[in-house]
Amino acid sequence: MRRPRLLAGLAGLALTGGLLAGALPAGAAEPDAAPARTQAAAASYSWKNVRVDGGGFVPGLVFNRTEKNLLYARTDIGGAYRWDQAGSAWVPLLDHIGWDDWGHTGVVSLASDTADPDRVYAAVGTYTNDWDPGTGAVLRSADRGATWQRADLPFKLGGNMPGRGMGERLAVDPHDNRILYLGAPSGNGLWRSTDSGATWAKVTSFTNPGGYQQDPTDTSGYNSDEQGVVWVTFDESTGAGTGAGATATKTIYVGVGDKENAVYRSTDAGATWTRLAGQPTGHLAHKGVLDADNGYLYLAYSDTAGPYDGGKGKVYRYATATGEWKDITPVAEADTYHGFSGLTVDRQHPGTVMVSAYSSWWPDTQLFRTTDSGTTWTRAWDYSAYPTRSNRYTMDVSSVPWLTWGGNPAPPEQAPKLGWMTEALEIDPFDSDRMLYGTGATVYGTTELTRWDTNTNFTIRPMVKGLEETAVLDLVSPPSGAPLISALGDVGGFRHTDLGAVPPMMFTAPNFTSTTSLDYAETKPDVLVRSGHLDGGPRVAFSTDNGAHWFAGQEPAGVTGGGTVAAAADGGRFVWSPEGTAGVHAATGHGTSWTPSAGIPAGATVESDRVDPKTFYGFHGGTFYASADGGLTFTAKATGLPAKGNVRFKAVPGRKGDIWLAGGAPDAAYGLWHSTDGGATFTKVSGVDQADAVGFGKAAPNASYPALYSSARIGGVRGVFRSTDAGATWVRVNDDAHQWGWTGATITGDPRVYGRVYVATNGRGIIYGDTSETGGGDGGGTDPGTPPGPAGCTAAYTVQSQWGGGFTGQVTVRNTGTAPLTGWKVVWEYPAGQRVTQAWNATVTQTGTAVTAANLSYNGTVPAGGSATFGFNASWAGANPPPATLTCT
Repeated sequence: MRRPRLLAGLAGLALTGGLLAGALPAGAAEPDAAPARTQAAAASYSWKNVRVDGGGFVPGLVFNRTEKNLLYARTDIGGAYRWDQAGSAWVPLLDHIGWDDWGHTGVVSLASDTADPDRVYAAVGTYTNDWDPGTGAVLRSADRGATWQRADLPFKLGGNMPGRGMGERLAVDPHDNRILYLGAPSGNGLWRSTDSGATWAKVTSFTNPGGYQQDPTDTSGYNSDEQGVVWVTFDESTGAGTGAGATATKTIYVGVGDKENAVYRSTDAGATWTRLAGQPTGHLAHKGVLDADNGYLYLAYSDTAGPYDGGKGKVYRYATATGEWKDITPVAEADTYHGFSGLTVDRQHPGTVMVSAYSSWWPDTQLFRTTDSGTTWTRAWDYSAYPTRSNRYTMDVSSVPWLTWGGNPAPPEQAPKLGWMTEALEIDPFDSDRMLYGTGATVYGTTELTRWDTNTNFTIRPMVKGLEETAVLDLVSPPSGAPLISALGDVGGFRHTDLGAVPPMMFTAPNFTSTTSLDYAETKPDVLVRSGHLDGGPRVAFSTDNGAHWFAGQEPAGVTGGGTVAAAADGGRFVWSPEGTAGVHAATGHGTSWTPSAGIPAGATVESDRVDPKTFYGFHGGTFYASADGGLTFTAKATGLPAKGNVRFKAVPGRKGDIWLAGGAPDAAYGLWHSTDGGATFTKVSGVDQADAVGFGKAAPNASYPALYSSARIGGVRGVFRSTDAGATWVRVNDDAHQWGWTGATITGDPRVYGRVYVATNGRGIIYGDTSETGGGDGGGTDPGTPPGPAGCTAAYTVQSQWGGGFTGQVTVRNTGTAPLTGWKVVWEYPAGQRVTQAWNATVTQTGTAVTAANLSYNGTVPAGGSATFGFNASWAGANPPPATLTCT
């Protein structure tokens, strides 16, 4: 069974009492209480994803019913996205979520307002048990997710819990859009807002909390959580109008996690509720989709909550006028070995319905389609003569070739699969030919769907560009070869030869389900080693061509998981600390035999010195260990280091015995430590309140020590920080709009590109940042021998994202002189009547077409060669050309 998508150690992460943004950046969530100001970014960076395209479960797709091409996707741990039709790509919407609110990157439900398409809502929270210390929230946006406000809830939500593919739990009244409903888990019932999501109250008249549990004996609280209220559907034919004169929708259907009492209805706008009479029992209603034109409520049932299990299922049609229930299951019950979940109605032809066999892994998922309201069905594929399959479709994964998993399975399996965990399934309400569905790894779709009905082959392709959902466990950037090699959860990892292109294949031979650790030989970077999870082993692998090809090593007895692994500087030795009872082992050659290491406890984290090929290091329980004989024996060195929380350390390239160690816990020792004597002693770095990962990159111009990067809290501010003077001073390189939740797994700079940093996220993939700085040097200042001169100021204008009637812009102010700017102002004229509606990191005023932006108190000083950035939202109509010139003073 698939485990919950969670980084090791993240479940125990405690809240650290962070700060909230004072100047609201694009994509920021603003609590309804007055926020405090946080630090602005001190360096100018641009941020992008290292492309993988997908890599995680997409449990929900939501089309707006009144505006064409307005489409959202939700992920279980990686935030929410809006589809950009012009770019055929997804735009991330929740990158502003910070460290302290990391759980809000799990999205349990989305709702797009049909009465006002600019409005969108997201119910967020990752775990309902104690793995996530925070409560859930409903985020609301009036600009399609460019900016957000937050309403905190008194209970938790579970975007990565069992049942996350059911839904949607969140719904907006299609007439009176001030009214929203939210189905809550964990016995918390049904909740309602009457002020567009600003406040919420429990619907006390709804009395069934939905007590189904996947596994009541699970003491972790994960599988034993009560599923709760799982979907809400409005009958739009029972309300009238929109806006101020709207009549609230009278009839509402609600699905509950209860096999005996799964569906309820209200006919008085939620005042009272009744269990639908005659309903089937014995299954959970994953979805309830209404065809109001024909008066049918369609329901997809499974015997479990999903998303990766389910052995039996049913599909029913309920006649809303007569109360008749009809079993329209596409296959005989004896042939059902899966549940049903994905469910959609063609709004252009409401008698056309599709449903998915979401939990069918072998030989493949199945999609069913009816054009007569469920009387007859056809399937996406059939057996022509077992095991030969006849497919109605062709899979074209040329844009994301790794979706084959490098497999060549025996029939009836195929590579790539049609999918698995297919709980999200939607036909475009404006285009009967367009259909999308989510899987455990991607979003697939077609624009030729109606060919199905004429027995004409149609093509299914990934429609996932821009949606990056991998959990990143380790990263290395060698001095030669590929600029980046990654270790990822669920999809193993990749060799990234081009950061802007999808890699052709993940690691194979062996193909780990998750790669937990990765290292290269410092002086022979073509030699790599990785360890990870794989049922039945082997769980260690080697490469001698920079990760292009791999071969499996042997493993000692007692290994149950990947653990950590390290390569000697010359590639001739390896040390492995796997999960399980095996303990730490050392090997010469490529792991054909392993020798137990002495003097170091099982479960220790291991790394290598980057100069001496016989020196390895380890850490466990607050004690640092070192080996001078290739990992055969270790000796305890420094003590008094963090004994609680996650601890990660790395040795500096080119400097023997130079080690940086980050980690700890908020209620114990926490921070960043440095050793220059091989771990015999460590000095805590002053000014670094907390640190969770540390890495190295190319030294700044005029600097001799590598640039340091850390996911840390410095000066009370959480962020990604850089030091160019061996940790004496630090600058924050990310900003409040780019935080990506939890970033503590690993971080590394690039040894070939100054300023480039690779950031690991838990569900938003690999983020990399490049600086536009031209200076650098120790401390990031100018050469002290250069005499001061007059300051210069330039400004550059860019459109970050655009939608119908609105856009997000950014202006970068750069000091091109040789003396610091002590304040700045930027002026421009809009050529097409654009209007600024909101700004952050600057005071922006507009008179007619003239716009003036001035610095705030905390970002007015710009050093020579430095820059400051501010952003804004604005409206446009007809055209959105940029200003002809910007004047900066």
